[in-house]
Amino acid sequence: PQAPSTRNDIRNCSTDPPYLPPTATNTTARLAALRDTMQAHGVHAYIVPSTDAHMSEYISKRDARLGWLTGFGGSAGTSVVTKDKAALWTDSRYWNQAERELDCNWELQRTTWIDSIVMWILEAVPVGGNISLDPFLFSVATWNSYSQALHGSGRTLLPLETNLVDQVWGDQRPPPPTSEIYSLPAAFTGSSWQEKVAGIRQQMEQHARHPTAVLLSGLEETAWLFNLRGDDIPYNPVFYSYTLLTSTTISLFVEGSRLSAAARESLRSGCPGPLCVELQEYGQVSAHLRNYTRGNVTVWLGTEYTTYGLYGIIPQEKLLEESYSPVMTAKAVKNAQEQELLRAAHVRDAVAVIQYLLWLEKMVPQGQVDEFSGAQHIDALRRAQQHSHGPSFQSISASG
Repeated sequence: PQAPSTRNDIRNCSTDPPYLPPTATNTTARLAALRDTMQAHGVHAYIVPSTDAHMSEYISKRDARLGWLTGFGGSAGTSVVTKDKAALWTDSRYWNQAERELDCNWELQRTTWIDSIVMWILEAVPVGGNISLDPFLFSVATWNSYSQALHGSGRTLLPLETNLVDQVWGDQRPPPPTSEIYSLPAAFTGSSWQEKVAGIRQQMEQHARHPTAVLLSGLEETAWLFNLRGDDIPYNPVFYSYTLLTSTTISLFVEGSRLSAAARESLRSGCPGPLCVELQEYGQVSAHLRNYTRGNVTVWLGTEYTTYGLYGIIPQEKLLEESYSPVMTAKAVKNAQEQELLRAAHVRDAVAVIQYLLWLEKMVPQGQVDEFSGAQHIDALRRAQQHSHGPSFQSISASG
């Protein structure tokens, strides 16, 4: 057996009392409140992912449910809470971080396999128990994996549209973003949003199944389609939205009051008519989709960015599913202007990096640079370049 760790920067749950470093979060009260809420809903195990409702790679503080519940700040993980146990699954990038941030209420599972999560649940939850999750935070593929793994186990996978973590988090949860959603200047787009919409509608007409609508859930899909940008998620120029594009109508689900005057004018310039963007409340997408799919329709979507919650609203026979929506595949092919803009951006960034390397060569021998000041300096050099809107992720800085 290994001797207990003598490191003081990670937790030690084998001592009495347990040792917790100052970086650990006390989650006792949060877990107690969540368990009370679970009991009220008849839930025996509750699964909390690190995702948002748009399957975004990065999320906002408002969507950091896993982080708030566990204290763990890594970008990928899954937690499960039962009436007397709690566990976090994450990959090897984050094992040390988890040992610094979790308190002793949590077991750390050093894997991310859904089979491992389900095996743990089957041991912790007796036959007849309900395993619940928020279907608007799980991809179609992840939902299917849980459903198949639990099939025949005597436990029920129960989707709950009320998010139990949000209930417990209450008014401490960060508010929705209020910053402006703005139009990208034509010089940076290569084509107008009207041309992009026409191209997607042409694909709908030419498809063998003639879908009547395309549903967009990925935040970058709607941002690209309408040449709009925002900053709802750090380091990502996107905003919370959904789009339902039909052959004759366009519905954009967004907090309309946040659109700049120019953005609103751009979207409404074709009204009334097939190039008129109807603004709908962001939270109305489920009700609108439910109503739309009562008709004789076929909805085309990309399963990689659509949650099981939205997917499940559409009757199977009215669904055209592919891994990626036609907008995501169109966005992947850059036109000549976009290619030129990409090259120019890389040249500007290369100038900043070369300036940084020269600065390092001069400053490091003097002992003037640490990892944090180095990261700050390259951010400043990049900001000084024309058209800079900030880095695309936080600097990953290391030495020694």
